[in-house]
Amino acid sequence: MADFLADSDFELYRKLIYNESGIHFSATNRSILESRLRERLRDKKLQTPQEYYSILIQDKEELKVLLDSVTTNLTRFFRNQAHFDAIEHFVTPELLKLKQSERKIRIWSAGCSTGEEPYTIAMLFKEILPPGWSCEVTASDISLKSLMVGKEGFYPETRVQGIPESYLPKYFDKRPNGYQIKDDIRKGIRFDYHNLKNDSGQRNLDVVFCRNVLIYFDEAAQKATIDRFWEAMAPKSFLFIGHSESLFGMNTKFEFVKTDWACFYKKST
Repeated sequence: MADFLADSDFELYRKLIYNESGIHFSATNRSILESRLRERLRDKKLQTPQEYYSILIQDKEELKVLLDSVTTNLTRFFRNQAHFDAIEHFVTPELLKLKQSERKIRIWSAGCSTGEEPYTIAMLFKEILPPGWSCEVTASDISLKSLMVGKEGFYPETRVQGIPESYLPKYFDKRPNGYQIKDDIRKGIRFDYHNLKNDSGQRNLDVVFCRNVLIYFDEAAQKATIDRFWEAMAPKSFLFIGHSESLFGMNTKFEFVKTDWACFYKKST
């Protein structure tokens, strides 16, 4: 099986995936692509990568399945707690001053995986927003499987680690084999398939979370994604990216913000 994927085939797949999603495969992570392709060939009962490629360039639904399989969906509730502390102590007080007339905060969790991040955001804002205020959360991902888990809102016991003790009875119903998020939180989140290669159509967002997604993109795709976030965001709004990610050296209009809790970015105009 050493010659499963010839260099020329690897180039074809690499370009197709990059052009469709911005996800960049290099020689160092080639083995991930190869193992995902082997799985798809087994499922489709195909013999060669060339046969599968011929299907991909004609079948958009199968292409979505492949893109789903090559993304890594690692997430958890309250992942990187410092970001949520910054939301509570810095971002929300700023937005409460800015949005007095509307009293609604719009948030996008881009690359939301199985839903832990948008549910964390929704629970936190439920806790900290004054009466009469609301938050609207859109959660998107390129993985349809992950979105289905998020929409369902059911998590086994091992997945609810990190949730504050007081939140569990308030926002979840205990089930024999896990926890079901309550309907008032679940129904407040719109889960949507979205490829960050494209404009989401959203505008006037107050907060965008896109954490640990840019690491899969090369510089050009990162820059294009960040520019699209700028277009989608309100004149005074906030962007959170992963703690190992940075806009340093990128030609962008976002301002770097360092607070006592966490670092993030701000759109000031």
